Amino acid sequence: MPAKVKKPKSFGIWGNTDKPLFWELLDPIMAWATENQIYPYITTRIQDNLPHQFDHETHIIESAEDFYNIDFLLTLGGDGTMLSAARAVGHRKTPILGIHLGELGFMAEVTMAEMFDRLNLVAAGKYDLQHRMVLKAEIINANGPNVFYALNDFVIDRGKSHRVVTMRLLANDHFVSDYKADGLIIATPTGSTAYSLSVGGPIVMPRMKAIVVSPISPHTLTLRPIVFPDDRSLEVSFPEDSVDEIAFVVDGQVNEYLDPYAKIFVQKAPFDIHMIDFEDSNYFHTLRRKMGWGKRGE
Repeated sequence: MPAKVKKPKSFGIWGNTDKPLFWELLDPIMAWATENQIYPYITTRIQDNLPHQFDHETHIIESAEDFYNIDFLLTLGGDGTMLSAARAVGHRKTPILGIHLGELGFMAEVTMAEMFDRLNLVAAGKYDLQHRMVLKAEIINANGPNVFYALNDFVIDRGKSHRVVTMRLLANDHFVSDYKADGLIIATPTGSTAYSLSVGGPIVMPRMKAIVVSPISPHTLTLRPIVFPDDRSLEVSFPEDSVDEIAFVVDGQVNEYLDPYAKIFVQKAPFDIHMIDFEDSNYFHTLRRKMGWGKRGE
C-alpha cells in the first residue's frame, strides 16, 4: 500500500554546485517555488556560492535537524549527490526527489526535461513514497568502534595492496564461507544495480528487503553472489593478516582503513530512506533505458 503523502509547503535544495547546470536551473526552480507558494531552503554550500544577482528569499539548512522543517528534498546532480543527501537526511524520513544532471542517473532518474512536470505532481500531492532499505555497519577497529550507514553498499577491498584478501563471512553466527578475493560488496536492493552488478551480482528490485553479498574477483570458480533475507546479521573478519590496510568504503564516498584484526558487523538499519515515486514510474523501463538491460550487442 502506498505511503500517505501530502501537498508540500516547503522543500530543500541539495545540489552539486560544481556543475554549471545546477546554477542554470536554480533561478527557474525558485520561480516555480514562488508560483506554487512552496518555501525553499538551500544548503550552506549553495549559499556560500550564490551569484551576486541572486535575490530570492530562502531559509538555510544549517544542521541535519532542519530536515524536519521541509516536506521534501530536491537533489540536483547525479547518483553521488543523491547518496550524500540520503546520508544527511538519515533517519529523519524527509522524502527525496532526484534530478540527474549527468549521463546515467540511475537513482536520480528524473531528467531535466521532465523536472517541472514531476515537481508539479509533487506540488499537487500526486506522488508516492518508496521506502528504500538502508544498511548499518559497525566496525571494531584499532581506533575503536565506528558506525556507518549505506543506501547502496559497503565495499571491503585490498586497498593499496596487490595481494588478495581473505575474508570470513558469518550470517547469524553461522559460517558461510572464507573468501579469497580482491574484496567483498555488501549491498542493499538499491545498490544491487551499482558496483555489485558490475561484478556479476543479481538485480534486486528496490522494494524488496534483502542483503546481497558479492565477491570481487574471487580466487575460485565456485564462489558466487548470495542473497540473504534482511533479518540476517552478517559478520566479516580477516583470519589471515595478509593485507596491512584493508579499505572500507561506504556508498563509494566514505573511506576508512582497517587493521587485519578488525571485525565488521552488518545488518539492516532501523530506518529507511523515503524516495519520491510516481504512478507511471517503471523500474524495468529505467533498467532498459539507462543500463541497456536486455539489449543485444550490435
